Amino acid sequence: MQTQSERAKNGEVTKEMKDVAEREGVSWEYIRDMIAKGKVVIPANVNRECNPVGIGKGLKTKVNASIGTSPDIINLEMEIDKAKIAEKYQADTLMELSTGGDLDLIRRTILKAISLPVGNVPLYQAAIETIQEFGSVVKMKPDFLFEVIEKQARDGIGFMAIHCGINLITLERLKKQNYRYGGLVSRGGAFMTAWMLHNKEENPLYAQFGRLLEILKRYDTVLSLGNGMRAGAIHDSSDRAQVQELILNCELADEAKKAGVQVIVEGPGHIPIDEIETNVIIQKRMSGEAPFYMLGPLTTDVAPGYDHISAAVGAALSSAYGADFICYVTPPEHVALPFPEDVKEGVITAKIATHIGDMIKLNKREDDLKMAYARRNLDWKEQFKLAINPEKAEKLREERAPKDKSTCTMCGEYCAIKIVNETFASKIPECK
Repeated sequence: MQTQSERAKNGEVTKEMKDVAEREGVSWEYIRDMIAKGKVVIPANVNRECNPVGIGKGLKTKVNASIGTSPDIINLEMEIDKAKIAEKYQADTLMELSTGGDLDLIRRTILKAISLPVGNVPLYQAAIETIQEFGSVVKMKPDFLFEVIEKQARDGIGFMAIHCGINLITLERLKKQNYRYGGLVSRGGAFMTAWMLHNKEENPLYAQFGRLLEILKRYDTVLSLGNGMRAGAIHDSSDRAQVQELILNCELADEAKKAGVQVIVEGPGHIPIDEIETNVIIQKRMSGEAPFYMLGPLTTDVAPGYDHISAAVGAALSSAYGADFICYVTPPEHVALPFPEDVKEGVITAKIATHIGDMIKLNKREDDLKMAYARRNLDWKEQFKLAINPEKAEKLREERAPKDKSTCTMCGEYCAIKIVNETFASKIPECK
């Protein structure tokens, strides 16, 4: 069976391409051509029905919500709840990143519970099961890692973050710059780094990249080239190790495209705002405009408990500069496993941020104009309809109900809009 990439190169417009085109308000041919060029991907594993989502050039910036157990908190029902909340509040994709409990059961249950494309990091399961059986990740067998990748792709995983760009050269860059202020924060990156340093061998995901592509192609699973050397502190951003990995990932992205495998390149985690545009430009230039997946990004290190706000700043700028895909951040990032309410807050915050970015990147401002008219006309029903989270806006208004139903309790009878509307009523233009 051919992948979306191969079918696009052959001139075919698939059902998934048509669905994405309709949602995005672009032509079928545009989606087909962008997929053929590797500038758009559609995570749609052949073994699972899901709502197809387009990620890439000329499309709205997409939001990923991540969930998953930890060794300390294993609650499958809560993970199902988190997945459904992410879908309800309009996350575009979900990543299932569990590290505690029955990982096969958790993954398969989540895949059945929602209709979003689901991604994951297969190295987690391979490393954790190796540790449980042999006591250390350094005893992981490369064949076992590829078996886990195939098993998860066969289950219906739509996209996989795979750490191919950490190789012996990348680690040499890390050593020569004398490690980092914030250490190594990618869990997958840490697992692979430990394995390579102990075994004095090349990363099997890099050394056997062709084998990886064969597996992903079989199921049309999108390859998300993982950012294992991403900075976990803004003082480490854009350093030699991160840039070295990005160079390798962009080279590997070219190989994936030639093989007919859909591919995404992942980007920074922590980064000051004056480096965001540069990172987007470099990734887009080196990868031939492959879709760019920004992890957050967090723009300061001193906001634990409010890291979703730090990430919203980074996400809005990333989107405006051309990033295609954003991983949300929840309030307890860096301090605790997120609970359902945190997932909700993370998704809504990221949706606001990407909307702000798309206002610049795609010049999409129609909803903001409609909201302006609705507010000017004191049309509360229309305001709630246009809101990113109508539920909260309505609840706040109901809890603090005004005496004059046409206004709100911020100004009451001294509402500026109402006062001026009475004077200029005959001169107010209509929304077109």
